[in-house]
Amino acid sequence: MAQSKDTVQTAYDLVADDYARLLPDTRAETALDLAVLDAFVARVRDEGDVLDAGCGAGRMARHLADRGCRVRGVDLSPRMIAAGRRAHPDLDLTVASLADLPFEDGRFAGVMAWYSTIHTPDEELPGVLAELVRVLRPGGHLLVAFQAGEGVVDLAESYGRHGHDVVLERYRRTVGTMADLLVRAGCREVARMVRAPEGKEAEDQAVLLVRRR
Repeated sequence: MAQSKDTVQTAYDLVADDYARLLPDTRAETALDLAVLDAFVARVRDEGDVLDAGCGAGRMARHLADRGCRVRGVDLSPRMIAAGRRAHPDLDLTVASLADLPFEDGRFAGVMAWYSTIHTPDEELPGVLAELVRVLRPGGHLLVAFQAGEGVVDLAESYGRHGHDVVLERYRRTVGTMADLLVRAGCREVARMVRAPEGKEAEDQAVLLVRRR
C-alpha cells in the first residue's frame, strides 16, 4: 500500500526537533549542490517571490533569503514549521501539503523542492509536480533535488539509530523519469546534475532545473 501523507506528517512531527538541530543550515550540501542553488538564485532573485516547497525547519529557505530572495516556505509537518519559526522568525513559513498548495496560479517566480518529493509515491508524484508547476509563473524556474536510482528505501532503521521509532519510506527516481514527468507537467529542462555520493550518502544525488513553458 502506498505511503500516506498522514504517515509522512507523523514521522516528521516526531523527528522535527532533532532534525532541526542536526541540520540547521547547508553544511550537509556539497560545493556542487551549492553551485546549483546559486544558479537557481541568479535566475529567480530579481524576478519575484520564491517558494520553498517542503521547507522543513527552514534551513534552505534561510539560504535563499540570505542571498536576496523573497521566500515563502510550506511544509506538511506542523512541528517542522514550528521549529523553523523558532529558528527563523523573520521567514514566512506555513503548514501546507505540496499536493494542495494555498496559492493562486502563477504566484511565484521560482519554486524549489529540495528533497521534498522523495516521500511521494509514484502514483501521486505527477499530481504533486503539476501542483508545483501550477503556482509557478510562465517562464519561472523550478528546482527539484532527489536521490537518483530506482526502488523504495525503508528509513525506519536509519531513524532508529537516532532514537526514533518511525514508519517512513523514500522513493528513488531516475533523472530521466523525473525529467519526463516535469516535461509532461508543462516545463522544459534547463539543466541537470547527477553526482556520486559523498560522506555518509549511499546513493547518487540528482538535481533538475526546469522552466515553465
